[in-house]
Amino acid sequence: MYLAINIIGLLVFLLIGWLFSKDRKHIDWKAIIIMVVFNLLMAVFLTKVPVGREIIKILADGFNGLVEVAYKGIAFCIPSMVNVKSMDFFVSALLPILLIVPLFDILTYIGFLPWVIKWTGKILSFITRQPKFESFFAVEMMFLGNTEALAVSTLQLKQMKAARNVTLAMMSMSCVTASILGSYMQMMPAQYILTAVPINVINALIVSSMLNPVDVTKEEDTIATMNGTAAKESGDIESDGKKEPFFSFLGDSILGAGRLILIIAANVITFVALAALIDKLLASVHLWSMEKILGYIMYPFAWLMGMDPSSALKLGQYMGTKLITNEFVVMGNVSPIIHSFAPHFKAVLTVFLTSFANLSTVGMIIGCFKGIVSKEKNDVISKNVGYMLLSGILVSLLSAAMVGLFVW
Repeated sequence: MYLAINIIGLLVFLLIGWLFSKDRKHIDWKAIIIMVVFNLLMAVFLTKVPVGREIIKILADGFNGLVEVAYKGIAFCIPSMVNVKSMDFFVSALLPILLIVPLFDILTYIGFLPWVIKWTGKILSFITRQPKFESFFAVEMMFLGNTEALAVSTLQLKQMKAARNVTLAMMSMSCVTASILGSYMQMMPAQYILTAVPINVINALIVSSMLNPVDVTKEEDTIATMNGTAAKESGDIESDGKKEPFFSFLGDSILGAGRLILIIAANVITFVALAALIDKLLASVHLWSMEKILGYIMYPFAWLMGMDPSSALKLGQYMGTKLITNEFVVMGNVSPIIHSFAPHFKAVLTVFLTSFANLSTVGMIIGCFKGIVSKEKNDVISKNVGYMLLSGILVSLLSAAMVGLFVW
């Protein structure tokens, strides 16, 4: 019964994309069907096929190994916070970013990561029938993050028409930066975190192409890569065409990682405190708690992912909290008890949380576009905030429903 509801839920989420489409007549249904089937096959491969599960295990072990190495650096500076039975969230989940972000930046500096992004994007474009740059950007933001991917695509964004910029803004709501996966995996099941990443990439293309169908001509279907003008404008290459000296580049990367840790920590502290304040105010007038209100709002969507009524309410609470705060707040709350959840609940929740889709991300994306494109284009993006939020939520729902189909 619950499997049938999960299948119906997947269809309902796609139906929502069609209902809210800006131009239903121009949705490329052949491409949508191809991408949905491809994503379902990938979900089966990564959750059920032994080879796929082994690949996920190898990747998880690799990230865990990086985190263990990061702990050695942390222990050198603050051994009293590492050599304990239970490390704090800040130490266990955030401080390893000081190693992982610079490592990914080094891979970018030597050209390996741009090469992987370029060819993966080309293959993805061929499979999904989507424009080359949209496919390239989907892979790029998976590794670099939304604002970072936008920054290194400056030249392309300036050349593209406003409608395509809106598409990229929608897609940016669903990304996960690869360098932050190690932090996620300290709190949630690694196999579902790593499964969610490629599933999100395809679903970002599905949802954006449904909500905002854009006709891209052959002349427009080009890619301005990280090399050349775009790289110079983003600061990766200096104006004379030479790369920034390595240790200067590395120093900037380390400082950037430190800023990222402080930003995440500040957001988590503030959002948790605000949620507690709202709960206190609601309690003072004898109303429900914020969690209960969010649970009822998100209940239908949680139920459509194959949950029994009581589990659907709890999942809805976690989903709603994530959307108005961020994924770290919920991951931090459920981390001590995640092992006690049923397999289906655990998979669906983890995949849903594995994205940057929340209210604060909207401001980050609009702010980034404001510094890149013209005022006219930025105004168009700002008018589509609702679509950006809807895109992020639909991608998270689709990804969770697809993976949930195969984990019970």
